[in-house]
Amino acid sequence: MVKKLSYVLLMIITAILLTACKENANAPTSSETTPDKTTPTETETTATNPDQLVIAIPADVTSLDPAITMDNSTWKIIYNSYERLVDYDGATTNIKPGLAEKWEVSEDGKTWTFPLEDGHVFSDGTPVDAEAVKASFDRTLKIANGPAGVYSMVSEIRVDDPMTVVFVLSENFPPFLSTLAANYGNIVSPTVMEHEENGDLGQNYLAENTLGSGPYKLTEWKKGDSLKLEINEHSKVKPTLKSILFRIVGDPSVQRMQLEKGEIDIAEGIPVDQIDSVKGLENVALIQEPSLLADYIYINTSKGNAALQDEKVRQALNYAMDYESLVSAVQLGYATQMRGPIPDGIWGHDESVHQYNYDVEKAKALLAEAGVENLTLELLYSDNKTWWETEALAIQSNLADIGVTLNLNKVAYATSREMMEKGEFDLALGVWSPDFGDPYAFMNYWFDSANHGLAGNRAFYTNSEVDNLLKEAATNNDQSARQEIYKQIQDIVMEEAPYILLYQKDFILPMSKDVKGFVYNPMLEGIYFLSEMSK
Repeated sequence: MVKKLSYVLLMIITAILLTACKENANAPTSSETTPDKTTPTETETTATNPDQLVIAIPADVTSLDPAITMDNSTWKIIYNSYERLVDYDGATTNIKPGLAEKWEVSEDGKTWTFPLEDGHVFSDGTPVDAEAVKASFDRTLKIANGPAGVYSMVSEIRVDDPMTVVFVLSENFPPFLSTLAANYGNIVSPTVMEHEENGDLGQNYLAENTLGSGPYKLTEWKKGDSLKLEINEHSKVKPTLKSILFRIVGDPSVQRMQLEKGEIDIAEGIPVDQIDSVKGLENVALIQEPSLLADYIYINTSKGNAALQDEKVRQALNYAMDYESLVSAVQLGYATQMRGPIPDGIWGHDESVHQYNYDVEKAKALLAEAGVENLTLELLYSDNKTWWETEALAIQSNLADIGVTLNLNKVAYATSREMMEKGEFDLALGVWSPDFGDPYAFMNYWFDSANHGLAGNRAFYTNSEVDNLLKEAATNNDQSARQEIYKQIQDIVMEEAPYILLYQKDFILPMSKDVKGFVYNPMLEGIYFLSEMSK
C-alpha cells in the first residue's frame, strides 16, 4: 500500500501548486518576455512559420564552448552546430559513422584510426580534415576543463595523411568510441585561434559563438530572452528547418499557454503537475519514454559543513528521505526510486545493491551515534529544473523530521555551477544523464577523486581504494570482469553515502503534432537531432 504523504509535506506541495504561475526568478521582467503579448507579426515568424522550430526552455544557458561546457541544457544548443567523428544511431546506443567514414582499432585497444569523409566544411568555410580534428582535441586537452577529463587516456593524436587521424591511448579504454559520439567529441574549426585573447585558446569567443561543421550555426543570442540557430550554408547536411529558436520562458503556465496557442512547438519547462492539462490539448502530442536521467543530492563530503565528513551523518540524511512521497509529490509518479548509482537501463545495474529507505528513527539514531545535534545545513539549487523548488521544500520537511534545519539557497543557474565547481555548498540538487552507454558514465565521474567539481564528483568524495578499482574497471576489456568490479565499488560507495540517490525520471515532452521526425536518445537527454526534424 502506498504510504500517505505527511501532513506537512502535503501543505508544502499544495502551496507550491497554488503558486505554480509565479515567474522564474532568473527570467527577465514580464515586459521583456511575456509570450502571450507577442505581436501577430512576431508570432507569424516563429511557430506558425513551417521553416522555423520554436522550443521553449526554462532558463538561459552557460558557455557554448565544447571544451568547457558539461551540461545538457547548453549542449542542446550546440550539438547541432558541430559534428563528431561518430554519432549515436537514432534512438539506440549503437555507433554509426559521422565525420569518419569508418574506424579501426588495434588488438590491444589502444590505437584508433579514423579515415574521414570528404566534403565536410566548417561554418567559416574551412574544410574539415585530419589536422582540424587533431587541433580540436588538442585544444580541449590544453584547456583541461571538464570535457578534457574524458580523454585523459589519450597520449597522442597524429595525422597519418590529410584525411586520416589516429588516436593512441596510454591504456585500453573500452568506452572510448562512445565518448566520441557525445558532446565531448564536437569538432571545432582551427580558426578559433584567430579569436584568441590573452592565451585563452578562443574560450571567450566560443562562449558566445559557434564554429563547427554541423547543419546549424548560432546567429543570435539575446541573453535571458532567446537563442537562434540558422542553417550553416557550408554544411554537408541539408536540413529541412531553416532556423531554430530557443525561447527562454521561465513560467511553465506561460509555456503551456504558448503551446496551446501554437506560438511554440515544444515546451521543455512544463512540470508534471500540469502534464494532465497538456494531454487534453488537441494540437499537442505528449512524448513519454523511459529515461536514464538521475535526480540526486550532492553531499559535500570535504568542503561543506564539517559534520558531513562523517559517513554516519551522510547515512542519516539518506534514511531521512521519504522516497515514495518524493516520487509521488514531485514527479506525480513519473519516476522510479534509484537502486544504486548505475541506473536501470545500463549494464552493471544491480538490484541487490544496498539502497536506503525512509526510516526516521534510524536516521535519528545515526545522528546520535555521530554525536551531532542541532545540525544546520544549506541546500543549493537553481531554476534550471522546474521541479526543484517543490523538491527542495520536500527535502527541507524530511530533514526537519530528524532534527536537521535546512536553509534553502536558490541562485541563478550559472551561479550554481560556479559554486558547485568551487565546492561552496553543503547539499546541492543535481541531475545526471549518461552520454555513452557504459557504467563508466556514472561510476567514474561520480566517484573518482580526480573529478572533483563539475567534472562529475560533485560530492568532493575521495577514497583511494575506489580510485584504484575505478581505474581497473575502466581499462579491462572483459565486460563480466568490469561488472564485478563495479559491483564492489557500488557496495563501498553506498555504505559511505556521498550522494542521496532519489529517482530516475521519465522523459516527458509536450510537442506540437505538427512537428515531425523527433527521436529520443537516452544517451543524449534533452538534445535534438534537428537536421532530421520538420513541420
